[in-house]
Amino acid sequence: MPTEDASRSRATLSEVASQADVSVSTVSKVLNGRAGVSDETRARIEALLQDKRYQQRNPKRQVAPLLDVLCYEVDSPFGSEALASIEQSARQRRLGMVLTGATERATPYPHWVDDVLRRQPVGVVLIACRLSADDKQRLRSRNIPLVVIDPAGTPAPDVPSIGSADWNGGYQATRHLIDLGHTRIGIITGPTDMLASTARLSGYRAALESAGLGNDPSLIRPGRFHHADGLEQGRALLALDDRPTAIFASSDLYALGVYEAARSFGLTIPGDLSVVGYDDLSIAQWAGPPLTTVHVPLVAMAEQAVHLVMRLNDEPELAFSRIDLDTTLVVRGSSAALTPVSSKSA
Repeated sequence: MPTEDASRSRATLSEVASQADVSVSTVSKVLNGRAGVSDETRARIEALLQDKRYQQRNPKRQVAPLLDVLCYEVDSPFGSEALASIEQSARQRRLGMVLTGATERATPYPHWVDDVLRRQPVGVVLIACRLSADDKQRLRSRNIPLVVIDPAGTPAPDVPSIGSADWNGGYQATRHLIDLGHTRIGIITGPTDMLASTARLSGYRAALESAGLGNDPSLIRPGRFHHADGLEQGRALLALDDRPTAIFASSDLYALGVYEAARSFGLTIPGDLSVVGYDDLSIAQWAGPPLTTVHVPLVAMAEQAVHLVMRLNDEPELAFSRIDLDTTLVVRGSSAALTPVSSKSA
């Protein structure tokens, strides 16, 4: 016997039009994001489409050769490098790219989905963003594929996502410092509602535990992946009576903030303080000294995301959840073996 959801999903365009007391052409305008429908009528039709879990019958829709990208903090080094990688991958497939910046809550601005529906792109890629259930359903009902890179929050099982092995990256970074003889290792973490941050912190803790080292809460400092957090929390760590001899900054921007904090305390890197970053952005190798960091394969993640969007466009029923690409530690000049001098308090 069909389930209630299955029955609801079989609603036709004419049934939705009848219940909304409008013409089929009006429902079609709403489905395709076209103008000529009042806000009140559009809202009523959208509510019915959501309730009926309507999905267009013809998966081979007419599409524009465009990729819609929603990105959190487009002006950040991470956002810039991720976008450059996506644009290159899209261009190789002769796709244009429409870029929209997200709000401070990593969500789209009002009417973003309406604009996407009007454009009818090949698909949508989110970078460190999240969508409401209603927005996801609106895209799904029009057979517009959605893929998330480095999702904000825990990735939903119904949305394909591309990430990296953040637990392993956090473990590698911390294990590297332990192998250099450091036992007082601070960490600056990311937002608690981001999978990447919690996984990196978990890897840090696992490395300490595997080495028989305790987890000192005073060595764990929060942030939101901004340079200012690296400076502020770096100073807080270095002001401790028993300061750390090494800091795992779980983003390269944090690490540059820690560099500045170390200078303000008259400490040298890596002589007095070893630092490991995360992401391996271009700025990492330009730092002084060049930054030891965990390489996140942004180019490969972008390639995977665009490839998956194209595949989902051809195979809307394709079942896909998540893929994590490997991270690697890149050792440069900011980490060194612990010496008696570096173990002294500042």
